[in-house]
Amino acid sequence: MKDIKKVVWGAVLLAAGVILVLNAIGVTDIDVFFPGWWTLFIIIPCGVGLFTRGDKTGSAIGLGIGVMLMLSCLDIIDFSLVWKIGIPLAIIVIAIKMIVNGAGKEKKEDKDGVIIVTGGDSNGTAIFGGKDVNYDGQVFEGGEFTAIFGGVECDLRGAIIEKDCTIKATAIFGGVDIMMPKGVNVKVNSTNIFGGTDDECDRTPDAPITVNVEAVSIFGGVDLT
Repeated sequence: MKDIKKVVWGAVLLAAGVILVLNAIGVTDIDVFFPGWWTLFIIIPCGVGLFTRGDKTGSAIGLGIGVMLMLSCLDIIDFSLVWKIGIPLAIIVIAIKMIVNGAGKEKKEDKDGVIIVTGGDSNGTAIFGGKDVNYDGQVFEGGEFTAIFGGVECDLRGAIIEKDCTIKATAIFGGVDIMMPKGVNVKVNSTNIFGGTDDECDRTPDAPITVNVEAVSIFGGVDLT
């Protein structure tokens, strides 16, 4: 499958280069650096993510925030609305998604706050607090971890991973730390809005098993070690 992101960014850079050349020779007079042009670095990746990523929630949230930031730069809406409406709406969307995805999933929690999930994908959520998720000796088939004004720590170093799986990590004003096991390949696809994804995990490119990480960081961070 072709790398759609590279194709899109290539087309954008090509268009910008052509416009700059035409402006220089007097054929056109187009202002490439319009107010809020930098928001395209949020809007374009998130827009592409809606068509290329399995989990479209992070891309949809990022696209919405990017559009609101551009509109505020163009003086169409007040900048304060980004904080008053944009962030709360993002939290609501993630909360609804968590409720829908969590329905019907059986899990138990030990006295130390470590989640052990019995079957299916797993979830670890921290809102205004912290959560430790440990899979020592457990079969791991993928999971979703969300930190909102809090932190989630997922320890997969002792997990049993028998096939390719996907981890969806979302950090909003918080952090998600994932400790990967050795002997697996890791592929990361991230969407960062005033946040970041720090990938320092020890991967094995030729491993038969691949762990795909879909990370979304909005004023937060996802760390892979």
